[in-house]
Amino acid sequence: MSTTIKNIEDIAPYAGEHAIPGIRFRAAREAMGVSAWGMNVLELDPGCEGYPEHDHARDQQEELYVVLSGSLVLQCEGTERVLKVGDMVRVPPEVTRKFVTRGEGARILALGGTPGKAYGPDPRLASDG
Repeated sequence: MSTTIKNIEDIAPYAGEHAIPGIRFRAAREAMGVSAWGMNVLELDPGCEGYPEHDHARDQQEELYVVLSGSLVLQCEGTERVLKVGDMVRVPPEVTRKFVTRGEGARILALGGTPGKAYGPDPRLASDG
């Protein structure tokens, strides 16, 4: 086993049928060979509102988001929170969440996993090779 080093820019954005306009989804887990948790880098264009509102009540996956650049708004539990570079937020499985960007875009690292379970990626987002 060896150490893996990659630049985010070297991970091609997902371009399959589930791609969302204004959002570049980079499958960092797959690119880095991680199997213990889910990990993606998402880049949202300025004014993006297409990030899907969702929760993980069904699969009980916890998610942690880290803002790498820009700023964005987290909408959850009836509130809006502005997140800036360096902010981290943990969202429990049952909480519905959505991100939007306003004046500028943002790049976030999303980490997820179900406590006590090995991570299983969403087969709809599997790369084409």
